[in-house]
Amino acid sequence: MTALVWEYLQEYENEREEVLDAVETVFRSGRLILGKSVKGFEEEYAAYHGVPHCVGLDNGTNAVKLGLQALEVGPGDEVITVANTAVPTVTAIEGAGATPVFVDIRPDTYLMDTDQVAAAITSRTKAILPVHLYGQCVDMTPLTELARRHGLVILEDCAQAHGARQHGRMAGTFGGVGAFSFYPTKILGTYGDAGGAITSDDTVADNLRHLRYYGMKDRYYVVRNPGHNSRLDELHAEILRRKLKRLDGYLEARRALALRYDEALRDTELVLPAVAPGNLHSYYLYVVRHPKRDEIIEALKGYDIALNISYPWPIHTMTGFAHLGYREGALPVTERLAGEIFSLPMYPALSHDVQDKVISALREVLATR
Repeated sequence: MTALVWEYLQEYENEREEVLDAVETVFRSGRLILGKSVKGFEEEYAAYHGVPHCVGLDNGTNAVKLGLQALEVGPGDEVITVANTAVPTVTAIEGAGATPVFVDIRPDTYLMDTDQVAAAITSRTKAILPVHLYGQCVDMTPLTELARRHGLVILEDCAQAHGARQHGRMAGTFGGVGAFSFYPTKILGTYGDAGGAITSDDTVADNLRHLRYYGMKDRYYVVRNPGHNSRLDELHAEILRRKLKRLDGYLEARRALALRYDEALRDTELVLPAVAPGNLHSYYLYVVRHPKRDEIIEALKGYDIALNISYPWPIHTMTGFAHLGYREGALPVTERLAGEIFSLPMYPALSHDVQDKVISALREVLATR
């Protein structure tokens, strides 16, 4: 059984009655698409972030893609982002017709190096797309100033940063759109694919609602073309409504687990997660570093512990993105860290006993390296 399956089953056992009640509520409502559950979740998720609009979508990839399109980013435009992210970030940019342009990352937080963004801006640049990776925010102060100065839009990829904050402000509220994934393993996840986008801009919100529903404003009347079939369905929306009430509890549990890792491993040779000044980390992942990463992961298999790497291949080095014209060596920090990072188990239902087993095994393995 994989760690992700184990995590899902534990969570389901803890919340089974509420999940099944959500299913029963939707199935007995007689409305399965864009009904009360979607509307309710959108209102509640927007309120959680202190913004007027949330638009429910079918997945996090389309939250990025449609978010860019709603901001009028498209063919001929460039979008500045990073290569140490999940592939969907970049496929969404290309899906909107734009071209991704990569900058390197900071070696301490693994987040976009905002000092490199200004030099990447060209006459074709239309947007900056910071990825709030692993659960904490990119430094948004210089990015918002650059966007203002150059007339650019910002879309925040918040797929891994539900509930994260910077100087008290929530991830997803700095730019024109905050794009979220509600994939099952996310901090706030449902039992299938789902996504959403938040915004404070009425026009952008209208654009998103049109785009997710074939480009229609009213039934059968298209105002934007091409549109998409990218609606959040009622079932996932109702499950998310129930789980949203637990989100602060999920975050509290993750932060407590991260603190236990910090205290137990700070005297080892592992490089532990660094929290940037002003950030409140949500710990979607607890990512550590070691130059002998692969040896460590292999040795831990002997303890029946399987660990994940997010992400072992920077996007610009993949053959599927060779058309972007990058070569190995173009992003040296990204490339070096991709060979050293790995994640320790992190989910709210993780027991102290299991966590202690991981810590003990990891310390034993590190002692032999």
